[in-house]
Amino acid sequence: MIDEGGRLLTQSVGHHAFHGEGNRLLVFSGRGNPELGAKIAAKLGGELGRVQLTTFADGEIYCKYEDSVRGADVFLVQSTGRPVNENLMELLIMIQAARLASAKRITAVIPYYGYCRQDKKSQPREPITAKLVADLLQAAGADRALTMDLHAGQLQGFFDIPVDHMTALPMLADYFKFKNLGDIVVVSPDAGGVKTAKRCAERLDAELAILSKVRPTHNQSKVLYVIGNVTGKTAVIVDDLIDTAGTLCNGAQALIDQGAVAVYAAATHAVLSDNAYERIAQSVLEEVVVTDTVPLVSTDDTSKITVLSIASILADTIHNVFNQESVSELFHGENQLF
Repeated sequence: MIDEGGRLLTQSVGHHAFHGEGNRLLVFSGRGNPELGAKIAAKLGGELGRVQLTTFADGEIYCKYEDSVRGADVFLVQSTGRPVNENLMELLIMIQAARLASAKRITAVIPYYGYCRQDKKSQPREPITAKLVADLLQAAGADRALTMDLHAGQLQGFFDIPVDHMTALPMLADYFKFKNLGDIVVVSPDAGGVKTAKRCAERLDAELAILSKVRPTHNQSKVLYVIGNVTGKTAVIVDDLIDTAGTLCNGAQALIDQGAVAVYAAATHAVLSDNAYERIAQSVLEEVVVTDTVPLVSTDDTSKITVLSIASILADTIHNVFNQESVSELFHGENQLF
């Protein structure tokens, strides 16, 4: 059943247990991104574990594992995008249910970490909500966390448990490398993203540019000018996430005004709030490449949006964690970005 917001009210899916040296690996998915959860399980050679997730009429969430998790290495896949609070609460409930059912180890697989941008106090009397979320996950019983492209890498320090911080940036960069777009300039949307953009520029053997902007209030920004030479080049704006797409679309127009011949964009997390889909569709952007950490809204215009799956990255990480193998080795060789 689906509620008015498009949220699945009840979910119960097939099951499969993965085995290795006497241990059991079980992968379950919440309702935040079940398609990605199923892809991860398939990459591991099986299906998702069976879990009943129900939303009662008053909004309360109920969880019951239909497969035994006793003594198992349990991985819970749940993106905490929209509806953020419901998906986060559901993950917390799933963690506690697994803990009370005697799971040996519980790993919260959070492709998109909601509240990641509330990572510091910018003004007096503000919370640091990203830290609160980390505390809640640990209080619920998580032994480990696995996530993708945090808004700020130091968020790992908010946890007292191991955190595997993976990245989709090599995959996104390689997508543009194989498109043969000619003379590329990689563009950071702000000063804070320069380090990430520089790494992508090095991987693409491209130059670097920066958008200078001001942010008068939350979810609003104004591009002032472009730092760097973009004339006659194909610009690729690289960021960790796209929310309202205001900065992205304004930046793309500024790049065209400064002489760029075409503008593309790449980001790991397609949050796409407010009128983001419409803004992208009506913008000068040629293509926006994102991953499936957050599911797209199928009823909106996605004609300019290309989705790459990070299922293989997460499945490989889960495999290595389960088998006590190095996770950092996954980014050696062709995938090395750093």
